[in-house]
Amino acid sequence: MRASGILYPVSSLPTRYGIGGFSKEAFEFVDFLEKAGQSFWQVLPFGPTGYGDSPYQSFSTFAGNPYFISLDQLVEEGLLTEEECKEVYWGSNPEYVDYGALYEGRFRVLKKAYRRFKERGSEQKEFLAFCKKEKDWLEDYCMFMALKEENGGKAWNEWDLPYRNRERSALAVAEEVIGETVDFFRFQQYEFMKQWKKVHEYAASKGIRIIGDIPIYVAFDSADTWAHPEMFEFDEDNVPLKVAGCPPDAFSATGQLWGNPIYNWAYLKKHCYHWWVRRIERCLEFYDVIRIDHFRGFDEYYAVPYGDETAEFGEWEKGPGMDLFRTVREKLGDVHIIAEDLGYITPSVRELLAESGFPGMKVLQFAFDESESSLYLPYHHITNCVVYTGTHDNMTTRGWIESLSDHDRDFVRRYINSIYTDYGQFTWDFIREAFRSVADLCIVPIQDFLVKGNEARINCPAVGSDNWQWRVTPHFLTDELADSIYAMTKLYGRLYQEPAEEEPAEETAEETAEETAAETKEATTPEEQETKDELR
Repeated sequence: MRASGILYPVSSLPTRYGIGGFSKEAFEFVDFLEKAGQSFWQVLPFGPTGYGDSPYQSFSTFAGNPYFISLDQLVEEGLLTEEECKEVYWGSNPEYVDYGALYEGRFRVLKKAYRRFKERGSEQKEFLAFCKKEKDWLEDYCMFMALKEENGGKAWNEWDLPYRNRERSALAVAEEVIGETVDFFRFQQYEFMKQWKKVHEYAASKGIRIIGDIPIYVAFDSADTWAHPEMFEFDEDNVPLKVAGCPPDAFSATGQLWGNPIYNWAYLKKHCYHWWVRRIERCLEFYDVIRIDHFRGFDEYYAVPYGDETAEFGEWEKGPGMDLFRTVREKLGDVHIIAEDLGYITPSVRELLAESGFPGMKVLQFAFDESESSLYLPYHHITNCVVYTGTHDNMTTRGWIESLSDHDRDFVRRYINSIYTDYGQFTWDFIREAFRSVADLCIVPIQDFLVKGNEARINCPAVGSDNWQWRVTPHFLTDELADSIYAMTKLYGRLYQEPAEEEPAEETAEETAEETAAETKEATTPEEQETKDELR
């Protein structure tokens, strides 16, 4: 079925306290999606962000970002007052997240809410049930965060040896000494999940499904690596042997050194990929569809010796391939997955994608270059794919158009048959080309519908600062904009409709006669049937 949706990070919602979250603005955006005829809301990873503020470098792949907890909701529940929220400095520009101010103010306010929550005790039964249900990851994460706070934010490999190596006696002492802090982190996750569940259920009631994002790798400084070092290519002292990266190419002579730990796939396979199955299962508590980042890494991944300053001397190594996804299917059934198959794709990756049956991605901004023959051009699209104008890693479409060479911009204009020199109209014609694609699903970043330039770019890869900050200003998503999106969605057949139930085929006269004879025979006693047979 053809459908469409909007890519809009939760952090970019125009809520009052420094960053987007699960307040009324999230529900209002769901209403906007419904009015615009959209079927999907795509978000970025939900994990708690660390250094650099990237959702792709999270302190946990299982936990939720406490920045998204709605303070307005906590006020309604009597856990905070408006005055307590307003007295905190959240930043001076509503269009950008001030992560420094957020870090200083958000946890201070949440601690006040936590103390009142514990004093009141009215939700303790639900809280304890949540902690029990999510225990397999929650306890490790909360202890990790509490110890990190106790160690002044240092990475876990810089902690004292007993804590670094998770000695039971040391952790038992920590539970006694900083148990209140551990419980505070449990409270954050309880509130996060309780609030997101309300948003998710509201979206479902409006026919909106959530597309989430799961990074292939985890951060080194995370509860995942601290709690399960055996799952990674570490030595006996839990120092990485290899880290992830990307080899040298036309864009970088020294490659890209991502620095994420490499999985010990042999160990994971031996244990039936349990951690990966649980990770995806956890994502299904957040999302309806999962986009897996860097899908190529499941076929082959680039491993760089730990300590290298560039990615020049890495090597390609074999990933788990379909063995992992077959196991996921056996354990969890058919999970709706989108494969991020961008970049240089080898024949073996194409084979893996085909065997998995997952839809890949087609990014229109990648289609228009000097060769005029890119595989991302719409005439190469297939139905089982997802077409994007751009992603969170790209320039906005308007910013991209402005940056093109005269040749490439002319090529775009000729291909999409745009007569406009105005960048606003040009951008909408480009969006129209995505909607026209044969791809089953079309996703457009919210910045493109708002015709924003690169001041609204979400992320510039390989640039360590000023990313993940942009926000929509209040009242920018108007009824007029929703009507325009709806009209385009209807025109190109992307208004989602529930598949109609198949009506039984009409019977032929011969089939009807046979069924009638059979029914008559069943209704006749054996003696009567024997007499009739003799008369024949």
